Amino acid sequence: MLRSRSPWTLTALLVGVAVVVQALLVPLFAAPAAHLAPRDLPVAVAGPPPAVAELTARLAAARPGGFAVTALPDAAAADRALRDREVYAAFVAGPDGVALHTAPAASPTVAALLTEAAGQLAAGRPVPVTAVVPTDPDDPRGAGFAAGFLPLALTGMLAGALLTLLVAGRRARLAGLIGYAVLAGAAGVTVLHGWLGLLDGDPWREAGAIGLFSLAAAGTVAGLGALLGRAGLGLGALLVFLVGNPLSAVAAAPELLPQPWGTVGQFLPVGAGGTLLRSAAFFDGAGTGRPLAVLSGYALVGLALVLAGRRAGADADRETVAEQPVAAQVTV
Repeated sequence: MLRSRSPWTLTALLVGVAVVVQALLVPLFAAPAAHLAPRDLPVAVAGPPPAVAELTARLAAARPGGFAVTALPDAAAADRALRDREVYAAFVAGPDGVALHTAPAASPTVAALLTEAAGQLAAGRPVPVTAVVPTDPDDPRGAGFAAGFLPLALTGMLAGALLTLLVAGRRARLAGLIGYAVLAGAAGVTVLHGWLGLLDGDPWREAGAIGLFSLAAAGTVAGLGALLGRAGLGLGALLVFLVGNPLSAVAAAPELLPQPWGTVGQFLPVGAGGTLLRSAAFFDGAGTGRPLAVLSGYALVGLALVLAGRRAGADADRETVAEQPVAAQVTV
């Protein structure tokens, strides 16, 4: 239908579509980054009950709705909550004033933001800051982790699309998806942990996290492609990258994004994958329940769609072959 149009009409149509897509994508990528602020950000306040009540009230007054506060008895309990990924930071009240315990590995952006907030709470007095769960020494700001995760999403999307477009057999596609996940996990941990030194956990756990994310991303694209054809590939790219990446909060934290988009992003492959890899690399696997469930769901549904799509295609081929003799007779 497009070929029947004049070259000028087609040119104008394509340019218009490209501009509309650009107008939609720019705010999708830019708006979340431009409006980073705490929104029910989980933090702890530790110390004697009167001090905890006072600090909690001051946090609520400084940023209404910004913090979801958990009261804890002491610094040891606060540090356990940090290592278990239950909170991003803890304000610890002691005889010498307020101290801040952070987990930069969960989000360097949050750690920096709360360090500034602690200074305001202490009325300008210096606040001791203890990094209970630090980032890797080779990546103190966490920028390498966020930048290194983006190619994992891109290559997963590409692998799913190529397997759909170039591989016809159902078993071959399934083998390709599983083989890609295994090799992507091995290659990813070799580069990010061994070569660049951006990860600081158990390499086997990290490889498993990267492999599962790769299977979820590639499986989603391949499954939708098998079911819907080229339109499915576009939908898969939309879920995995065009929408999933800006809402993933890999470089920040879901609680810093405008809601409900921060929460939505954690139910898409890139957001869940980034959270899973952080937990595997820096928190000994703590906080992996939801991202494991989300990624496993995408992977299983994607593999099932590859099976279903291939069978549907085979049935259609058989119907076409069966109809050919009839068509030939009618022609004669």
